[in-house]
Amino acid sequence: MPIISHLHHVSLLVSDLEASRRFYEGVLELTPSDARPAFDFDGIWYDLGAQQIHLMVLPNPDLGTERPEHGGRDRHVALAVADWEALLARLEQQGISYTTSRSGRRAVFCRDPDGNAVELIGPAA
Repeated sequence: MPIISHLHHVSLLVSDLEASRRFYEGVLELTPSDARPAFDFDGIWYDLGAQQIHLMVLPNPDLGTERPEHGGRDRHVALAVADWEALLARLEQQGISYTTSRSGRRAVFCRDPDGNAVELIGPAA
């Protein structure tokens, strides 16, 4: 039996919580969790089934580091998409640039307002 049972959460550093919320809630339609305890820094949690995404407003040690254009060649979080066409339309409407997966899968990579790479994986065609 493996020692690790499952992924619990992914934490991302952000600088502007409101801009991040517009992306994660407005574009990706995630719903904030009320389970986040009071910390001495601002942030927000999102539930994704049994897993979570934690946004933390903290200094980013990578600030100024050049990121690869294609998010698949960078650290990234991958999210499963239920409505592929709606997602692509939303990205286009919001002017969010993306690159397609080089694996041939139905997936795109974009970046949040802080440059964190996000992979969005559609259902099999």
